[in-house]
Amino acid sequence: MVANVIPEGILLGRARVPGHSEPRIVTVRDGKLVDITAKGFATVRDIAESGKAAAHVKAATGVLLGDAAAVVANSVAGQTSENLPVLLSPIDLQAIKASGVTFVVSLLERVIEEQARGDKSRADALRTEILDLIGTDLSQLVPGSEPAMKVKAALIEKGVWSQYLEVGIGPDAEIFTKSQVMSSVGYGAEVGLHPISSWNNPEPEVALLVTSKGEIIGATLGNDVNLRDVEGRSALLLGKAKDNNASASLGPFIRLFDGDFTLETVKNSEIALRVEGTDGFVLEGASNMAQISRTPESLVAATIGGHHQYPDGLVLYLGTMFAPVKDRDGAGKGFTHKLGDTVSISTPSLGTLTNTVNLSTKCPPWTYGSSHLLRDLARADLL
Repeated sequence: MVANVIPEGILLGRARVPGHSEPRIVTVRDGKLVDITAKGFATVRDIAESGKAAAHVKAATGVLLGDAAAVVANSVAGQTSENLPVLLSPIDLQAIKASGVTFVVSLLERVIEEQARGDKSRADALRTEILDLIGTDLSQLVPGSEPAMKVKAALIEKGVWSQYLEVGIGPDAEIFTKSQVMSSVGYGAEVGLHPISSWNNPEPEVALLVTSKGEIIGATLGNDVNLRDVEGRSALLLGKAKDNNASASLGPFIRLFDGDFTLETVKNSEIALRVEGTDGFVLEGASNMAQISRTPESLVAATIGGHHQYPDGLVLYLGTMFAPVKDRDGAGKGFTHKLGDTVSISTPSLGTLTNTVNLSTKCPPWTYGSSHLLRDLARADLL
């Protein structure tokens, strides 16, 4: 069941608004989209770094832009009208980071990708073989713990140790750069697959909004689009597998933490996924955040701290436990995207993020970067 697109709570987002060259900062009040862009608070980065993000968004004066549901409908690729706003990714100057192999199901599928060397036809047989070899419930292991290290030693002895098992149950989390600043897409946009890929999938995730001080102040939904065949050939191809045009989607809004919505809410969320193909194929699944093997706080600490600073803050994808294996084109062929797939990721506290799949070479090219944003804000006297 897909949740409502727009959740309750204190919402922070961005929109392209007719009559303005610069993206506008928006929130939702009583079902209406409100433009709260103001000098000194003209970016999501500035609001997040203010130390009072939720209070500011809640109290800020603004301009009514119209019915929020109408703007959501107008944001779907191919259905937009120039007379209405269009939602954008709800972040701007933040770094876009991601954590991988944070759930056991995801861990096992990564090992399978590696062992298959990107050949999806070998996945089913390898899945059975690896599960027989492991012979233990990895979900009960605390990464880096003494029991985890004993399992590591046993797997090395069996000859099935993997770089994915290392980051799945070893002491160090996998943290990588998912995409470039200003390159993420929002609700309704197309998401891109590199045209060389023939085995790929969506990754439904929660993404945290983190300040430059390492404080977690809100969350949104994300699709960490993944090319299984490319990463399976070599982990050194992670950049090619993960960072392509329109390969990172976020939205529809950031929900800021307050008394009713906290990090504990996120930890207990169930993230639903629904893929609907133009061929009539439907795939559904869910990730329960309670089953994550590393806490969100530990993943943030592995990303930002004395070892690495982010002066404009960051967004961190937390990983997914959902790795689709449902056969699509015949027994044993597993799942892979087809162009035109509609991907919906949802949870009641964060709403629904919907995107349509296309090739990264066919999605609108990324042409608006940090320099363009700053110039437009300067022209509008908003800096």
